[in-house]
Amino acid sequence: MTAGAVLGVLSILIVAAAPNLFVFSAGWTLVGFAMAATFYQPAFAAVTRWWAPDHVRALTIVTLAGGLASTLFAPLTAALADRLTWRMTYAVLAVILAAVIIPTHALALKAPWPAAPPPSTPHAGEAAKTATRSRPFWMLAAALTLSAFTVSAVVVALVPLLLERGYSTSEAAWALGLGGAGPTLGRTLYATLARHTGVTARTTTLIALGGLTTAALALVPGPYVVLIALSVIAGMVRGNLTLLQATAITDRWGTTHYGRLSGLLAAPTTTSSALAPFAGAALAIPLGCYPQLFVALAAVSVLASVAAIRADPESPTSGRLRVDMQGRLDPAAVGALTTRPTEK
Repeated sequence: MTAGAVLGVLSILIVAAAPNLFVFSAGWTLVGFAMAATFYQPAFAAVTRWWAPDHVRALTIVTLAGGLASTLFAPLTAALADRLTWRMTYAVLAVILAAVIIPTHALALKAPWPAAPPPSTPHAGEAAKTATRSRPFWMLAAALTLSAFTVSAVVVALVPLLLERGYSTSEAAWALGLGGAGPTLGRTLYATLARHTGVTARTTTLIALGGLTTAALALVPGPYVVLIALSVIAGMVRGNLTLLQATAITDRWGTTHYGRLSGLLAAPTTTSSALAPFAGAALAIPLGCYPQLFVALAAVSVLASVAAIRADPESPTSGRLRVDMQGRLDPAAVGALTTRPTEK
């Protein structure tokens, strides 16, 4: 994470000083590598290793802080851009990044790295390693990837949706901004939700709620206050989906190999999120209007919900050992596998 912070500063300075489009694009590519090294995924891996099994609370605190990033820096960046050139604005942000983030990572994140919990059987670690070849893992990846596509496309398409319905640019911006406060509120509710629901029910419900709010935005033209409320609710669902992905591995396969498994799970979801704004804008043209796009995105969420149901690691069809939070084999799962008839 320290190396990523250093790379982030250097890449933003490259963007600020770029003499042409090629260098500008190269700088942003390096920014992407820096983001991969410093954003949620590496933080989730560290937090999960340090605080599991009480990691949900720690993850919630981290995401609450991360959720304030746009709230704090969007107006700061706008204020800088009003007074400085865009190049100077980037340079000032790079200086802030260097002064705060590099020493924070290098000097403050010094907690001892806990040893991996010893497996109670020789096969516990192998069960986690081979999880990536299991049906539950692939179904979970499909569910979260489709859901990430919908969520990212909805965020970007909300403004043109409201503009198409006759609302002003200011009204559309307020709807988007207030919706951005939803994730912070939603994340405060996740721990309670996790205590009272099973992993499959929680995953399916949250993804389905994302589809429901998307459909509601497609079908409800107003009044404006209702659209604001829907935007906030959609944001709350997004906030819970962030924590859902952060805990998806530990809920199913324990903390063993969390970094590797969560990285593999994050690769398609992050790619989907990156492509969604372009794909959404492109689809809006043949579909004829943005409400139709939102209907199509809601249908994608339905597919994601179906995949989430199939991502149950306790399903008899999964054919995998269930691993608890400490990396031990579940005896009930072992018994079920040893007594299961051979399938042809």
